[in-house]
Amino acid sequence: MTDDTGTRLLFEHPLNERCRTLLRLSRLFSQFEKHLNREDPWSSRTALQALLDISAILARPDIKSELIKELERHDASLSAMINYPNVDKARLQQILDDISTLSNGLKQTGGQLGHALRNDEFLNGIAQRIAIPGGSFDFDLPLLHYWLHLPHPERASRLDSWRDEVTIVQGAVELLLTLIRNSTTSQQAMAEQGFYQQSLNSKSAIQMVQVQLSMQHRVFAEISGSKHRFCIRFMETGDLANPVQSTADIPFQLKICVI
Repeated sequence: MTDDTGTRLLFEHPLNERCRTLLRLSRLFSQFEKHLNREDPWSSRTALQALLDISAILARPDIKSELIKELERHDASLSAMINYPNVDKARLQQILDDISTLSNGLKQTGGQLGHALRNDEFLNGIAQRIAIPGGSFDFDLPLLHYWLHLPHPERASRLDSWRDEVTIVQGAVELLLTLIRNSTTSQQAMAEQGFYQQSLNSKSAIQMVQVQLSMQHRVFAEISGSKHRFCIRFMETGDLANPVQSTADIPFQLKICVI
């Protein structure tokens, strides 16, 4: 993604599977929101695809318990900060209230998250065909073709009603990622000859690495890592084929998100 100036690029790399799932869900919810209110049929189709992908991810039986566990972990760590000096107690209490609301909402959700979406006959029929290359043409799914050409307010209303079932998930995902992203400040770093590596304290709850750099360097960040260490290779590519590691020293902003 780019910042407000459009001149810097942000790369985020999760260092555990839980954070990887949060980022995937967040991106899909963003895709849904971006296309929900656009009036053309292709945008409604894209929003629908995002919803189906969200539903597929939520089919994992451990998703709900993992989200609740993460919210409760943050609740415990943040509650301990309530009496710290220089803490914005009102803001902290609001976050704790949000955590409590989302955690209780998830606990009260019966069954697997998104089960109503997966049991919807219309959505289920699309999901079965859309996995096939070209399998959602008009002659394969005439009902979808019909629905995509209904007036936009009808399509948007139906998409919003489908999304209602997983709104609690969207709230939990965005709150957890906000806490992760705001857990530390960025620092200036230098990748000598396009390479940077750093060891990590494996006992710390390190969630992700963020790399932000100027587009003027004409490189992208290829990040790999685990709870023990991570490395970043800044890659050059002329025609989007056969990228190679840059031999230049690349300055960038680094955030190691630990919470």
